[in-house]
Amino acid sequence: MLGLVDVINKLQDVFSAIGQSPIDLPQIVVVGSQSSGKSSVLESIVGREFLPRGSGIVTRRPLVIQLYSTREGQPSTGVRPPPTSSTEGGQEWGEFLHLPDKKFYDFDEIRREIIKETDRVTGTNKGISNKSINLKIYSPYVLTLSLVDLPGITKVPVGDQPSDIGQQVRSMCMKYVTQKESIILAVTAANTDLANSDALQMAREVDPDGHRTIGVLTKLDLMDQGTDAMDMLSGRIIPLRLGYVGIVNRSQADITSKLSIRDAIKKETDFFQNHASYRSLASRMGSAFLSKTLNQILMHHIKECLPTLKARITAMLIELEHELISLGVPFAATDKAGKSEQLLHLISKFSTNFNNAIEGRSIGQNQLEVNELYGGARIAYIFNDVFAQSIRDVDPFVGLTNDDIRTAIRNATGTRASLFVPEVSFELLVKTQISRLEQPAQQCVDLVYDELQRVASQCETAEIQRFEQLRDSIVDVVNVMLRERLIPTQKMISNLIQIELAHINTSHPDFIGGSRAVSQLMERMHQEKSKNQSNANNNNNNNNNNNNNNSSSNSSSNSSIASNSSSSSSSSSSSTVGASMSSMFGLSNATTSTSSGAPLSTKVVLPQMPSSVRQNSKMTDREMIEVEIIKSLIRSYFNIVRKNIGDLVPKTVMYFLVNHAKENVQSVLVQRLYRDSSLEELLRETNDAAQRRKNCAEVQSLLRRALEIVNEVRDFSVFEGKGKKY
Repeated sequence: MLGLVDVINKLQDVFSAIGQSPIDLPQIVVVGSQSSGKSSVLESIVGREFLPRGSGIVTRRPLVIQLYSTREGQPSTGVRPPPTSSTEGGQEWGEFLHLPDKKFYDFDEIRREIIKETDRVTGTNKGISNKSINLKIYSPYVLTLSLVDLPGITKVPVGDQPSDIGQQVRSMCMKYVTQKESIILAVTAANTDLANSDALQMAREVDPDGHRTIGVLTKLDLMDQGTDAMDMLSGRIIPLRLGYVGIVNRSQADITSKLSIRDAIKKETDFFQNHASYRSLASRMGSAFLSKTLNQILMHHIKECLPTLKARITAMLIELEHELISLGVPFAATDKAGKSEQLLHLISKFSTNFNNAIEGRSIGQNQLEVNELYGGARIAYIFNDVFAQSIRDVDPFVGLTNDDIRTAIRNATGTRASLFVPEVSFELLVKTQISRLEQPAQQCVDLVYDELQRVASQCETAEIQRFEQLRDSIVDVVNVMLRERLIPTQKMISNLIQIELAHINTSHPDFIGGSRAVSQLMERMHQEKSKNQSNANNNNNNNNNNNNNNSSSNSSSNSSIASNSSSSSSSSSSSTVGASMSSMFGLSNATTSTSSGAPLSTKVVLPQMPSSVRQNSKMTDREMIEVEIIKSLIRSYFNIVRKNIGDLVPKTVMYFLVNHAKENVQSVLVQRLYRDSSLEELLRETNDAAQRRKNCAEVQSLLRRALEIVNEVRDFSVFEGKGKKY
């Protein structure tokens, strides 16, 4: 039966095999600034000197320290007894995950191995790496714990360190402290301002309420005389739910004189018991209490996280199982039958996905289909929103003016003056407008063709993706098939337009007809005339009131003006007629004058005909009526044809292109790809697919092992003050 902390330690070992944990594990993350006493705290918890020391960044890789208590029957108190030959000889040792078959009984050798392994990855230029070093320490004098020692927070580079070393360290620390399953052990020197603590500032960013942060105040013995850290320890400055623990580190003089951890812990205990301010808190201070507190906090935290952890592992196993199934199994070089069967299966799978995408039966398989239109829905959008809306917006008279219509009417009459509106002009004009519908109809075919190509490129499954050549070949074959169907579809669309142009059916029940067009025009003109007459009467009534006041005063003057106007008018009329006659016969003042004695000319000369003749004179009332009648007929018949085209084009595209692709995609793929000579090439896996299968298999094996470890836990009871029982 495994303990709770043992479970996490084993899971860390399991996941370290793949370089990183696929899930966040409950663990204690130790953060602190350089020279804050972080290494001394860890060594006090372990009870042995084993961490590298020096100036600058000493810890340059995350160090995962797993403590295992080897004492049988009772938990350790965290206080080391006097060393004996047995304890120094074989009861305490360390093991590295990268050296699984070697035990280190000499802790100085452990320190050298940490330095050596750090330099192996980061070099000797003080660089850092996020690849962890896993160290197990077995001892009867420790409590079972899992700690992660991170590089000290720094801001100024030293030696050959890059200029952004501070940001690199911060990013590495944030990666661990942001995991909600981590307990943050924030180490701060008591002789500095707590509000400026880098560790606490980082912890508050990710844990603003302080629910999973425990503070450690070191160097309490180095504070100025007359001052103490009671406000900090009591949480009055920066409150933490898990509280603060005070620690007295070994001084540099103690380290130089090789003061043992046992003696240092005894010295620390005496300090708290004899200090005037800390005497009341002595039972809750020191390294031994910190070890016990961390053990209990970690066990409670693991107890809360374990059910969720198990659910995550199970969910990941299910996902990996599906991915491995989609990736399939590799084929042997001689497995020809298996390859043939696999090729037929992949073709069938692609064809099914292709049809489902068009028919709308694949909704919900991926996030893309939830966020936007996909497959057949996009084709329906082309028919109903793009094409239909476009032809509805087509104006029947675009590029056709009233003068154009009048000219067409005149041309249709030839040398004869028409008594009625000629039907030939209507047919010629409406055919011109109908032919404009072919372009949007052909564009509709192109849009659907592009959409089918899009569907084909999106229907590839994970099984097909592992065979790059097969994937490209399938897409190429489908594109060729669609291209072959594009020509007859476009031809049929063109035929639809030609059919409409071949016969203008003026007997169509929805066509307005000539008589109805005339009656509607007359009715509209009558309504406009009545409206204008009503407006004129209203204006006359208003003017009469003003004219009555001036009628008497103007009567005498009007009579004289009238006589003068009469004589003036007669003379003007005679001169105008004379001028008109002179102009008609080519006469002028110069020719009628006889002062020069030249003879009068009697020859009439016509102007030259221009190469292009347009009617520039203003339309007569009759011409205006004829133009309006033609426009009514064109509008009515154009709407009939527009409705027909809007209905027939989608049907044509569906029959000739979409349905044909759905019904024949599988047979075409089998016909063009299923050949013995091409099996080897088509089913050659990409290196990426093989690597993915290998990685998935490794992670699956590790997760199964992790699930077995979690399932070994049966009892989550935690007994305060008595360690743990399972």
